[in-house]
Amino acid sequence: MASRLFKLSRTFASRPGLFRRAYSETASERLNSLNVFTEEEQMLRETVQKFAQTTIAPLARKMDEEEKMDPAVIKGLFEQGLMGIEVDSELGGAGMSFTSAIIAVEELAKVDASMSILCDVHNTLVNTVFRHHANDQIKEKYLTRLATDTVGSFGLTEAASGSDAFALQTRAEKKGDYYVINGGKLWISNSGEAEIFLVFANVDPSKGYKGITCFAVDKEMGVKIAKKEKKLGIRSSSTCALSFDDMKVPAANVVREVGKGYKIAIETLNEGRIGIAAQMLGIAQGAFDCTLPYLYERKQFGQYIGEFQGMQHQYAQVATEIEAARLLTYNAARLKESGKSFVKEAAMAKLYASQVAERATSKCVEWMGGVGFTREYPVEKFYRDCKIGAIYEGTSNIQLTTIAKMLSAKYKNNA
Repeated sequence: MASRLFKLSRTFASRPGLFRRAYSETASERLNSLNVFTEEEQMLRETVQKFAQTTIAPLARKMDEEEKMDPAVIKGLFEQGLMGIEVDSELGGAGMSFTSAIIAVEELAKVDASMSILCDVHNTLVNTVFRHHANDQIKEKYLTRLATDTVGSFGLTEAASGSDAFALQTRAEKKGDYYVINGGKLWISNSGEAEIFLVFANVDPSKGYKGITCFAVDKEMGVKIAKKEKKLGIRSSSTCALSFDDMKVPAANVVREVGKGYKIAIETLNEGRIGIAAQMLGIAQGAFDCTLPYLYERKQFGQYIGEFQGMQHQYAQVATEIEAARLLTYNAARLKESGKSFVKEAAMAKLYASQVAERATSKCVEWMGGVGFTREYPVEKFYRDCKIGAIYEGTSNIQLTTIAKMLSAKYKNNA
């Protein structure tokens, strides 16, 4: 080994141009910063930024106060190709990378977290399940609609199964060519706008979580919206309770296979956590971006408040934490995209980004003083919207447990 390295070093020493060329073709490409994106990804970021500023921003406050999304904005998401980012072009999607989906979620959250979660759940949960686990018949039937004009929803959580997701009580009984589903779901995002649902139900409670099965369900099959929650934040995002009363679903609509719903849920939520990290990152950056200019507009004691050293230290600290959250988020995204293990990194990204979003938005309200506490500026909305990051798609304690388990396994094996 040493002799090969010596020969290699001699070759580069005698031909310095070769070293420079080899370096430019390898290290400079492979060791890029996590802030370096492909041309396609950068174009997507610019497209989403423009759409968010011109279409969503003027309506964000109205949608928040009315607690309802404007259908024209949802239509715009589809028209921009943002609801089928990873879906193959043959099925009407954009055929882009996972990182592209994360970019879109972040950029939307800089303007409106509700629109961000609509896009996130639709892409990283619903579309992901169909892309990775459905057969060709189900993909063709549902993914084309999901990529072009129909909102999807992910129905897992129930009253007795929040963090303990596999304690769900919804039942599916096989009757001929159909399953009859009875039960209900709580806290289901996108459910007010969705026409396609992924419903998790247990076909054999005696098998415990190994009886859990995932079904592709059209709303018209019998999904009932029982209640829309009135929330602290992400108010225009519909979060509803669902009920199923003798709902008949064709056996052909089983996703993957009977009894594999728990695997589908685990794999999908691990990926989805990176999306939530991106949402929290966008919220933090959005609040920061609309606050800092104010610090150089308002004067106290004869100088801009942003020029006081005490203030400078505070926003320097927050900017550093936002950048750290960004690196964690995109590191997890790139790991997932490259097929490497990413579960621990996804948990870290979601945990930290949600913490940073809370600290950053709280500081932004304080820095703006009285006006920051009013609805004249969007900072108070960012502050309300970020709290959910510590709760959905795995609470912060669940993320800590996941991280600890993986660290424990690593170091026990090395002991």
